[in-house]
Amino acid sequence: MQRTASVEAVTAAGGAGVSDVMYRVEERMSGLLDGYGHLLAAHAQATISAGGKRLRPLLVCLASGVPVHESDQLVSSAVAVELVHAATLVHDDVLDGASLRRGRPTVVAAGGRLLATATGDLLFSRAFAELAENGSIEAVRALSRAASGLAAGELMQRADAWDASVSLERYLERCRLKTAVLFRGACELGAFSGGAPARSLGQFGEAIGLAFQLLDDILDVTGPPERTGKPRGADLLDGTVTLPLIVGRGRDRRLAELELRSLRSAEQAADVCDAITATGALEVARDRALAVVARAKETLPLLPAEQRSALELVADGVVERYS
Repeated sequence: MQRTASVEAVTAAGGAGVSDVMYRVEERMSGLLDGYGHLLAAHAQATISAGGKRLRPLLVCLASGVPVHESDQLVSSAVAVELVHAATLVHDDVLDGASLRRGRPTVVAAGGRLLATATGDLLFSRAFAELAENGSIEAVRALSRAASGLAAGELMQRADAWDASVSLERYLERCRLKTAVLFRGACELGAFSGGAPARSLGQFGEAIGLAFQLLDDILDVTGPPERTGKPRGADLLDGTVTLPLIVGRGRDRRLAELELRSLRSAEQAADVCDAITATGALEVARDRALAVVARAKETLPLLPAEQRSALELVADGVVERYS
């Protein structure tokens, strides 16, 4: 039976040290952007403040060990991972021309392309400065690999835009690069801080990161907008092909013949979402994501029982978010 996997439950499973570290992470991020000009710092800080549940910093904490042993290296690692995540969101919105992120105006919508690009650059630079100050060289290398993967994934998505014939294999590789590599990096950085097995924990992080993206793509089809902060089918309108459409195209001739560039409105995108749903593609996609999570939990390395339980709760939480 799946356990309740709220952030509060995960934090409780990790012990008091998790709350202490996460508090220090928030405190550190709130003071990192002083001295870069009011306008730029304000947009960067707003991006960080809208950061959701801090899943990646939480993974850094739990991968380091349970109970968590608070250290400057651990805090800096968690901060660096979250700043890289925030930077990629800003840059993605620039490339997509997105107007909303989590129901709020994006930096590019509020301040324009140049300011948004500079904001993302600032967040990236502060992430590596933070890690260089308190992290190890292997941690810097791990975050660099993740950042390179994120960039490669974004370039792949740009190359595949509007191409509805994208294969399942290429789609999964894009998901790995765009999302899962930073989950891997988070677990590796935590492991480096606490002396845990970095390779195997990194593999666990990559797997749940892949499931996270698969389920996020399902949510783009199901909505509702008040939950996602964007209209249903926003990926379709951007020309982004995801697993539900790939599966749906194999089951519905109209979807197989669909030209994504023909979609001009949120209403048309919503109609395509309904057609995808009718094929049963969402169930296929969700089953794949659940299988990825199950395998991730089964392949966790030998860990103390408390640490294993907390990491399994994170994996359950990825699924629960979309249930």
